Amino acid sequence: MTNPQSIRPFHVNVPEAELTELRNRILATRWPEKETVSDQSQGTQLETMQELARYWANEYDWRKVEAKINAVPHFLTEIDGLDIHFIHVRSKHENAMPILIAHGWPGSIIEQMKLIEPLTNPTEHGGNASDAFHVVIPSMPGYGYSGKPTTTGWDPARIARAYGELMTRLGYEKYVAQGGDWGAIVVDAMAVQEPKGLLGIHTNMAKVIPADVDAAIWSGNPLPAGLSDEEIKACEQVRENKFYYAFIMGTRPQTLTGLVDSPVGLAAFMLDHDWKSLALITRSFAGIQEGLSRDDVLDNITLFWFTNSAISAARIYWENKTSFFAVQGVKLPVAVSVFPDELFEAPKSWTEKAYPNLIHYNRLPKGGHFAAWEQPEYMTEEIRTGLRSLR
Repeated sequence: MTNPQSIRPFHVNVPEAELTELRNRILATRWPEKETVSDQSQGTQLETMQELARYWANEYDWRKVEAKINAVPHFLTEIDGLDIHFIHVRSKHENAMPILIAHGWPGSIIEQMKLIEPLTNPTEHGGNASDAFHVVIPSMPGYGYSGKPTTTGWDPARIARAYGELMTRLGYEKYVAQGGDWGAIVVDAMAVQEPKGLLGIHTNMAKVIPADVDAAIWSGNPLPAGLSDEEIKACEQVRENKFYYAFIMGTRPQTLTGLVDSPVGLAAFMLDHDWKSLALITRSFAGIQEGLSRDDVLDNITLFWFTNSAISAARIYWENKTSFFAVQGVKLPVAVSVFPDELFEAPKSWTEKAYPNLIHYNRLPKGGHFAAWEQPEYMTEEIRTGLRSLR
């Protein structure tokens, strides 16, 4: 009988028949007519999707990323009745700091893999041995190679507890955590829970909006009086993104059955996360290289396809009962990085109030919501600098 606390090695190997089936489904796509506008105001544009499908079916090579995935150590361990998949790469440097790095939607381990080598091996990537980290990157429940919950209750707080248990199980008595998107919400929850050993967190999607402002943003009511220009801009940025994908997943995730039946349908939905990242990805499929490559985008979508995780991943929106961006009451040390194309740019005024133990705040010159994936050099330096005082 297997010990439920055992840690088992894991390896990815997609059968060739599944690659063939994926290609056939892409080639058999039934297309809608072209949008009736000249911009992306109606969603992911037909030209982008047809170029994505052409490249995906004819030129994309899953085996390249599969080899990259398998080049680092992967494991499974059962926590709270569910298998949690994670990457675990230990640094060769003796005093490395353990860090858990948490992804979100529509993300996966693919997002953070660019961080592994510079964080674990800093002397080869512009840093010092004293900057080294042992890196743990879990797949969220319902995502990628983690198990899919069969009962309700896997909300961000429960995931946070599972991640704390994972770091304890790995033998780390002191560690830090980092996150963006749902990962930011989860590590914020970890910081509220203060599991044994957690020294502090780094976030690139800070939960700093005051409760009354947050309520006004989502209700469409007038904003409270007395906000600074920077604070008003942040509110406008949240409203600008609209988050309709979150509303459908938050209320009717099971209705999205088409996403597990059509790879191109899945891709179109995953691309339309926020207007700035959609614009960036659209440019990449138009041949403009900046931040994310075509392969970067398709590596992540293809992992979702092969793990059949579109709906299991969507359910966290249904499970979640807290605000995406409102203050949660974190008292542990927090480092905040603000990327200009994030869903909103967290004002320093709010950040200092939300995180009374703020140890780092920095605005970056470029980068968006998927910062680790798009701008790994900036993110690496932010993690090193932001968490240095906790060593």
